[in-house]
Amino acid sequence: MEEAGAARVGLGFTLGIPFPSPLEAQIAHGSLAPDPEPRKGGISKELTVTENFLHVHWKADEARILRVSISSFLDHLSLVIETMEMFGPPVPR
Repeated sequence: MEEAGAARVGLGFTLGIPFPSPLEAQIAHGSLAPDPEPRKGGISKELTVTENFLHVHWKADEARILRVSISSFLDHLSLVIETMEMFGPPVPR
């Protein structure tokens, strides 16, 4: 049982995914960022792009919730990358 007023230690995980170009990192960000976490509490996810890297940072209250969120994200990321490869490199704007 948790004591009243006790601070709960959270968990975090950060992932950096390199892409061939900054434009492809932005495209992946645009495809993955709109998916909010299904739970209202206990987990948060932040996506940012720096040059050709997509960075993802999670914060969670429980390891199980963190694992499920990361696993789901990796499934979606795999689909986004496969789709981008199928259509070839993007045309610069």
